[in-house]
Amino acid sequence: MSALHMTVPMEVGICCTDLDALAAFYTGLMGFKLVNRVKVPADKARATGLTAHGYDVARLQTPYGERIKLLQPAVAPEPAVRGAAILDRQGAAYLTFIVRDLRAVVRDLESKGVVFDSAPAPMEVRPGTWLAFFRDPEGNVLELVEYDDPAAYRPDLTGAAE
Repeated sequence: MSALHMTVPMEVGICCTDLDALAAFYTGLMGFKLVNRVKVPADKARATGLTAHGYDVARLQTPYGERIKLLQPAVAPEPAVRGAAILDRQGAAYLTFIVRDLRAVVRDLESKGVVFDSAPAPMEVRPGTWLAFFRDPEGNVLELVEYDDPAAYRPDLTGAAE
């Protein structure tokens, strides 16, 4: 089997019950840009295997270029079963965003009402690695990480330390 030859950065899809509220969170608090918003009819949704009903999708782009797709099916999805701790459930656990000046990002988000799961936030989990966990309005877990030396963490990326 050959390796994937990706042509653009990876994208993540998040199934949600309130696309408007979630889009407002990611654009307003996280600073993502709304790229587009479309309705997908039931026949196409069924053919893809996503849902038996139609759905709305909003594509958001991070400042670094990754995209998050927020998908709201016409019929509300079953709520996710989450444990008290982030790793109490199998499957995708959280999204990680590598940032600069994590302390300032945390202060800014706290001033906008975000409550962090990590205490303290940010916290140093190993020398030179700082993190803070929090949740979006639908309970999806988000992680912010700052590396004292981003180039050491990802030497494969040009400009990682910029």
